[in-house]
Amino acid sequence: MSKDKNNINEKADIDEVAIIGAGFGGLGVAIRMQQQGLNDFVVYEKASDVGGVWRDNVYPGAACDVPSHLYSFSFEANPDWGRTFGPQDEIHRYLRHCTEKYNLRDKIRFNTSLSSMAFCEQSGVWKLAFADDSTRQARAVVIAIGALNIPQYPEITGIDSFTGKVMHTAEWDQNYTFDGKRVAVIGTGASAIQVIPSIQPQVEALNVFQRTPPWVMPKHDKAQSPVRQGLYKRWPFVQRMVRRFQYLMMESVVPAFMWDSFLTRIGESMGRRYLRKVVRDPVLQKKLSPNYAMGCKRVLLSDDYYPALTKSNVNVCVEGIDKIDGSAICTSDGQRHEVDAIILATGFKVPVSGAPIPIRGVGGRLLEKDWAIGSEAYKGIAVSGYPNMMYVMGPNTGPGNTSVIFYIESQINYILKYLKTLRKTQNKYFDLKPMVQREFNADIQERFKGTTWTSGCNSWYLTKDGKNTTLWPSFSWQYRLTTRHFSAAEYELVSISSQAPTYESNVATAS
Repeated sequence: MSKDKNNINEKADIDEVAIIGAGFGGLGVAIRMQQQGLNDFVVYEKASDVGGVWRDNVYPGAACDVPSHLYSFSFEANPDWGRTFGPQDEIHRYLRHCTEKYNLRDKIRFNTSLSSMAFCEQSGVWKLAFADDSTRQARAVVIAIGALNIPQYPEITGIDSFTGKVMHTAEWDQNYTFDGKRVAVIGTGASAIQVIPSIQPQVEALNVFQRTPPWVMPKHDKAQSPVRQGLYKRWPFVQRMVRRFQYLMMESVVPAFMWDSFLTRIGESMGRRYLRKVVRDPVLQKKLSPNYAMGCKRVLLSDDYYPALTKSNVNVCVEGIDKIDGSAICTSDGQRHEVDAIILATGFKVPVSGAPIPIRGVGGRLLEKDWAIGSEAYKGIAVSGYPNMMYVMGPNTGPGNTSVIFYIESQINYILKYLKTLRKTQNKYFDLKPMVQREFNADIQERFKGTTWTSGCNSWYLTKDGKNTTLWPSFSWQYRLTTRHFSAAEYELVSISSQAPTYESNVATAS
């Protein structure tokens, strides 16, 4: 193997821990491992820079919908946030800052895309294969690639022969100019409500193709003054108090967003009132009015989405797209909408089932088959039959109301305890007991009964048969409690020499 340009030690044949991905999850694991003296790890990143989705999503208006102080590591506060809700470039800069401050660059192998993984029972290690045909071995693997990294392209007849420009919001062409163009935006989700207000003043005409109207609430985004930033620098405890207040506020909406109740009706009333306040045209109001329970789909926050839709150069199309013919989008009502460019704001392929890459576990089992009808893991982290493999933001760990960073840090705490316990063993590996995983996921699915997510709307949270494999069905603090302890008794400790599951009860349990 050639010498790595990032000065990663190639002399060791086996990495103790391989971390896949250098976004919030991967960087968080790496930082916390270093802080606890676990330095034998390598981070593999497919791109040439850190940042994950905050590196890749550079469309106009890209920003977070979670307050900045909450959307950051608890151990690395940033007093210099420029806005209440961080824009893409600020968040990306923050992750670069974390990388430099904690001296992680020499631990990261950039431009190295993982193509497959296979567990070897004889050696007790994972064999990693990369897109450049290189290979590596690791005793443990942490998969931190996130859930929102593969763009979802719609299946529309004729889109491949469209004569103009087509781009997905996740693959933005920054060299393309929209000035004076006729533009179509397909989709009205999280990226659409950001890009539409950003390009609306530039374009000649903007057609927004909407399948289902989202629930939209005001964002109340504001610039942070230098005085406030200085206050946080001088008295960090003030920023910590703000962060805790923001957390409590976001937890407070769980009863309204998660369970279809009178609190949901109150939230819906607030949403409709906001719509009527901004959009005066009754025809447009009707187009933008959701007919499903608030929370069933992701609730969106924006101060400028509704105002943009009221402008004279904007048309909201609710008729279904029939096909694309040359330079025109043809809708089911027989109309032709001539456009110069199409923006696909159609989100990502969320892994509700299947696996991101071929992953072979014990006995040659394939994760894609095990997850064919719905992905599942224990605490969203460990998967039975795939020893010493851990997920960051695995199944059923998506937040329905708060910062994903809170969940990531909960998972990191569990993973560190797992790794510390594993470190005490020699020539052995942990494999989650199947019953532990089954019982955990049975309880998870039971908790979804009666929630807004099962109230009948079609959302990316669900598999085709209606199973929710994406979200955590309760308060985030309950997930924090769930991941607080690691119990070796829930795993088989397998001796590599015997190749037979022989659990050893004397292995220390991290708590």
